[in-house]
Amino acid sequence: MAAVRKVVREVLGAAAGRPSRGRRRVLVLAGRRPGGGAGDGSAAGPGGAAPPGGGRPPGARAGGEGARAAGRGGRVRGAPPPQPVAVALAVDAGDFAGLAQYGLFGGLGHQAYLRRAEEHLTALHRQGLEVHLRVLEAGDFEDYCEALGLDPRMPAARVAYAGDPELAGEPFVYAGERMAELVPVLLDDHRARVRMSVACAALLSAVGEDPAGQLRMAAVMRYVTSVYLALAEGAGEGCHLLTLRCHGPEDGEELTSAVDVCVEEGRLYPAGRDAEAFCVTLAAGVALRGEGALLLHGDPSVGGPGDDRAGDRSAPAGRSPAAPAEDTRPRPPVRGWALTGGRLRPMTAHEVFDELADDAARGLPFPPGVDPRPGFPLPGLRGPGEGGGPLG
Repeated sequence: MAAVRKVVREVLGAAAGRPSRGRRRVLVLAGRRPGGGAGDGSAAGPGGAAPPGGGRPPGARAGGEGARAAGRGGRVRGAPPPQPVAVALAVDAGDFAGLAQYGLFGGLGHQAYLRRAEEHLTALHRQGLEVHLRVLEAGDFEDYCEALGLDPRMPAARVAYAGDPELAGEPFVYAGERMAELVPVLLDDHRARVRMSVACAALLSAVGEDPAGQLRMAAVMRYVTSVYLALAEGAGEGCHLLTLRCHGPEDGEELTSAVDVCVEEGRLYPAGRDAEAFCVTLAAGVALRGEGALLLHGDPSVGGPGDDRAGDRSAPAGRSPAAPAEDTRPRPPVRGWALTGGRLRPMTAHEVFDELADDAARGLPFPPGVDPRPGFPLPGLRGPGEGGGPLG
C-alpha cells in the first residue's frame, strides 16, 4: 500500500503544470477550486459527492493551504516546523457506540465527545501545529489492533491507528473548521480512502509487488494520469463530473470512483483524495485488463467544446430528444468511454445513452435532459508488442 501511495504522489505531483497537447494549456493549481457549476451539487455517479465545506477539497495535502494557514501561529522565523499531530475521530455515531465498550471516551456521549474534540483540535490549530485527521472506524480499528497485537482499550492503540503509515493517500490536514463543517468532509474523505484502498489492493494483485511490478505500476499510473489530464482538457471550462466503474475480466469485484473536474481559464483545480482514488481505480481496471465504463458529465451551466457541431447534438438513433424543440436551455453533454480488456475506447452516443440507462437500472438517478455524445480520443496504452507497454 505504501508503494502505491508513493507512486500516486509522485505521478500526480509531476502532472502539475504539465502543458496539454491540444488547443489550451491545462495547469494543475494548488488552492481553492472555482465556484459554480456542477461541482456545487451532489454528484450523480457512484461515490460522487462534491467536496462540501465551501471549496477546500477533502484530503488537502500536507503542506497545502490548510497547513500554510496553520503556520501563521507565531513560530519563530527559520525554526524547523513541529512534527504533525495525528488524530483519529469517531465522527459516526454507530462507530462511537461500538467503540465505547472499550472505555475510550470516558463515559461521554457522542455529542459531548465531538464538542470536546473540536476544542482540542482548535487549540492545536491555534498553536500552529499541523493536524492530520482520519475517521476512527470501529470495525477497521478492531481489525488493526488484532493484526498488530494491540489492546484496543489502550491509548497507544489509538495513537498508532491515527498515524498508520499504511493509510491510503495523502494526509487530511485540519484547517480550523467547526465540527459541523468538518464531519461531512472527513466522512467523504474516509469513503474515498476506502475506495482507494480497495483499488490499491486490486492494482497490486495485477502488477505484482516485486521490482518489475513496481515499474509496471509506475507506468500504468503515468498512463492514467495522462488520461485524467486529457479528460480535463476535453471537458473544457466549468465543473464537470467523471464517474468510473470497472471490474476484472471474469468475476472480479466491481470498483467505482467519481471525481469533480473543475477547469477555469485553462487551469485544472485539484480534487484532493477523489482524484487519487479515481486514478488508482482506473489504473486497477487497466492493469487487470478489466471491463467497465467511464462517463464525463458536462457542467450543465457551460456549453462544452464542440457545441457548434450540430451532428454531436442529435440524440441516438431511434431515441427522442430529451427536451422539447422550443426549449432553448443548454443540455448538459455526457460523453463516454468503454473499458474493454483494459483499453479505453470512445463510446458512440447510443452507447452513452444505454450506459446511463444501465446506471439507472442499478439505482443511480438518470440525469434529466442530458445530451449523450460520443467520447473523444484519449491517449493510447502501448501493449507488449508495441514498444514495451506497462503490462508487457
